[in-house]
Amino acid sequence: MRGDYQQLVDEISAVLGAPATLEDRDFGLIAFGAHGGDADDDTDGFGGLTMDPVRTRSILNRRSTPAVRAWFEAFGIARATGPVRIPPDPAAGVLMGRICLPVRHRGIVHGYVWLLDDGHLSLLETGGPGVAPDPRLAQAMETAARIGAQLAAQAQAGVEVGEFLRDLLTGPPSGRGAAESGLRGALGATADGPLAVVAVLPWGMGGASGDAPGLGTGPAGVAAMCVTELPDGIGGLAALVRLRAATDAGAEPARTAAERLLRSPRAGAAGQGAGRSAGESAGIGRGSARVAARQAGVPGAAGQAGVTGAFGQAGVTGAAGQAGAAGQAGAAGQAGAAGIGRPRRGLGELRGAWREAVAAARAARADARLGPVAEWSSIGPYRTLTALSPGGAPDPAAAPLLRPAQAQLARTAEVFLDCAGQAGRAAAELGIHRQTLYYRLSRVEKLTGLDLDEGEDRLLLHMALKAARL
Repeated sequence: MRGDYQQLVDEISAVLGAPATLEDRDFGLIAFGAHGGDADDDTDGFGGLTMDPVRTRSILNRRSTPAVRAWFEAFGIARATGPVRIPPDPAAGVLMGRICLPVRHRGIVHGYVWLLDDGHLSLLETGGPGVAPDPRLAQAMETAARIGAQLAAQAQAGVEVGEFLRDLLTGPPSGRGAAESGLRGALGATADGPLAVVAVLPWGMGGASGDAPGLGTGPAGVAAMCVTELPDGIGGLAALVRLRAATDAGAEPARTAAERLLRSPRAGAAGQGAGRSAGESAGIGRGSARVAARQAGVPGAAGQAGVTGAFGQAGVTGAAGQAGAAGQAGAAGQAGAAGIGRPRRGLGELRGAWREAVAAARAARADARLGPVAEWSSIGPYRTLTALSPGGAPDPAAAPLLRPAQAQLARTAEVFLDCAGQAGRAAAELGIHRQTLYYRLSRVEKLTGLDLDEGEDRLLLHMALKAARL
């Protein structure tokens, strides 16, 4: 399929004599072609034409940055039905102008073809009310329409496979047999091979229920994707990934896919309708675009709140409905995180793999030291804690310690317990004198009524502090 896209992109490059790049509607790279210049003039390794930094990053990273996306969308490319000329902007790294060809099918934008203009396209008429576009651009738009039809068909096929996956992972027992049969038919031999389930939380739930909008054709190795709503009301993405072997060591393709999925604009978009559906307009005003670019240009800003919240560097984000240390961190929002369940062979145990993947993603969101991608086998006590009902009130003994005013004591207690009660290690990690540690722990005992020399009291407090993160 990608070869088909490459051929069509090359057709456009040949017609216009310009380098062309095909990206999906969320600026994920699908195919690119180079044109012009001799091999001796190849200054960047991409075919004989010096490219501006934006195109180079798009090819190397397989996706444009949020700031670049906002800049281009400000010209109304998602609403356009014909070519759109975009001037250079050296301040944004756009050293060359472009002509954007919207890739549409039945009125829905599925992607964009970008033509680099080093000046030789400047006289081409892009068209407008009562003005026909240059015949070469008209021919290129016909090719873009063929690309749109293929992307639409591929997206629809992905939706159908995604519906089978969602019903198998989260549907009622009565429909699981049919879902497994349908998924097996769609995947062929892959259905019996080594597989892993990846969960990305949160995930914007706009668009078709079975679709995974914002991913285009999806990362390599992903056999199926679906979006589902979790019991706590947030959206989550499930991705079924082909592995080399059904072992933890063979799960590297799942980690690679998870990292790619986290770059999607929908990753970290909590709540229903956080992202755009396929048919919605992506155009925004220029002022709004620049605001969006500034916001998007601060990667991890939301996640940092969870790292430096009430528990300091430990990164606690708090229990649901609790006004306290973790609540402060959670108020600023959380970045997306991904979890990976244990590898399985075949489709029979994917529901368990999904539960593990969700647990690992929740743990990664709660504890910055685990994320942004965590495997279920490596999340330690969260394997038990995530299996318990989330969102309940904290234990009465631990509740006083979870108030905002006690953030320093809470973190001290957690580090001390993480260090298995070894005062020297805990004091070194906290960067304090051992006597200061003992003083703080004595205050913890007075606040909670717990005896930190007793194993069961230590266990209760340690679980309460970890549970507060979730």
